[in-house]
Amino acid sequence: MTALDSLKNTMKYAAIRAGLELVALTGAGRLFPAAAGRGVVFTLHHVRPRREQGFAPNGHLSVTPEFLADAAETALAEGLVPVVLEDLPVVLADRTDSRRFVCFTFDDGYRNNAEHALPVLRRYGIPATIFITAGFVERTRSMWWETAEALSLLPTPLSIDLGDGPMNLPLQSKADRINAFVRIARFVATAEEDHAVDVIDAAARARGVDPLAIVDRLVMSATELRTLAADPLVRFGAHTLSHVNLRRIGEERLVRELKCSADAVERYVGYRPRAFAYPYGFPGAVGEREERAAANAGFEVAVTTQPGMLCPAALKNVTALKRVSLNGYYQKPRYVRSLISGLPFKFA
Repeated sequence: MTALDSLKNTMKYAAIRAGLELVALTGAGRLFPAAAGRGVVFTLHHVRPRREQGFAPNGHLSVTPEFLADAAETALAEGLVPVVLEDLPVVLADRTDSRRFVCFTFDDGYRNNAEHALPVLRRYGIPATIFITAGFVERTRSMWWETAEALSLLPTPLSIDLGDGPMNLPLQSKADRINAFVRIARFVATAEEDHAVDVIDAAARARGVDPLAIVDRLVMSATELRTLAADPLVRFGAHTLSHVNLRRIGEERLVRELKCSADAVERYVGYRPRAFAYPYGFPGAVGEREERAAANAGFEVAVTTQPGMLCPAALKNVTALKRVSLNGYYQKPRYVRSLISGLPFKFA
C-alpha cells in the first residue's frame, strides 16, 4: 500500500462522513421521501464493547452495543417496522401494505451477536437473522481477515510469500501494519482463495498464532447455535461452507457451498434455513450465476452487501437484495437517519 493509497482511503472515509453529515444536518431526506423506498436491511458483523483505539484494520466490521441501540431507536422513530428478513418477499408483495420495514442481519456467527447484540434487540422486540458459515462453526476454516489483523499486530517483521516469493513485511509503524494487512487482503482477492488462506494460516502458525483458535474464540459453536435457536427473535441463514468468493469457483463447488451449508445449518438449529448471504457480497463476489444458484438451492431470499434500499423492484430478484452496512467508522444516530433516508445511495 503506497502513501497515495492511504491518502485515497482517508479521503474516501472523509467523503462518506461528509455526505452523511450533509444529509443529516440539512434534513434533505424529508425533501425526497421516495429515496427511502420500502425500508432497509442492515448488515452487521461484530457487536462488542468499544476497544482501545489503535490499529484496527477490521474496525469497520465492529459496532458497540450502544450504537446498535441507537440504530434500533432511530429506525423505530423513523417509522420503520421490524420484520424477519425471511418474511420480506411476502410483506413487500402485499400491495395494500404501504409500511416501511427494517431488518437486522448479522454475518459470520460471531459469539458477541448472542452476548451483546441480542440483549439490545430483545429490548426493542426486533428480530434478527444470523448467517452461519459451517467451516467456522466446525473450526475447519479460518477467518483470514482476523488472522491477518493478528499478524499485522506482531512486533517484528512478518515472513510470508504472497505470490512473488518469500518476503519480510516490516511492522514497525502504523503505515507498515496497514501495508501488511492490505497486501494480505490483496493476495486473497487475486490468488486462488483456498491456497491464499493456507499460506496465511501457515505464516501465522510459524509465528505462534493459531488461526483456528481465533475462530474458536470469536464464533459460536454448534451447541451455542442450538441453544440460541430457541429464542423466538432469532433466525439462522446460510453463509456457505468456507466463506469463499463464489464468483471465483466452479459450478460444482458453487452448488455444494450452497446446498451443504443449508444442510449444516439444519443440523445445528433443527430447521432448514430460508435465507442466504453471499460471502463478501460485492459485485465481484456475486452475479447472476450465483443468484440463480441460490434460488435453485431453495433459498427464498438472499442478500448481498451492495448498498441500497428496499424498493418494489426488489421483488423481481429476491436472491439479490441490497443491504446497508452499519459501519464501525460511522457510529452516530444522525448517520443512521441519513442512511435510512436512502439519499446516500440515490446519487451514488
